[in-house]
Amino acid sequence: MTTGLPALSHEQQQQAVERIQELMAQGLSSGQAIAQVAQEIRQTHTGGLITARFEDDDEDE
Repeated sequence: MTTGLPALSHEQQQQAVERIQELMAQGLSSGQAIAQVAQEIRQTHTGGLITARFEDDDEDE
């Protein structure tokens, strides 16, 4: 699967990490915090995209 992902600067990445840590400190699990921050980034990101390819091992079975 190929998808376009937001291209984040180092500073933006650091802000995302800090936001995830903040949400975890409020009681969210790491998975929930990551999902929430990812959704926030998708909704507000105005920069470019990078192409990422994800291979699904299950397709070969």
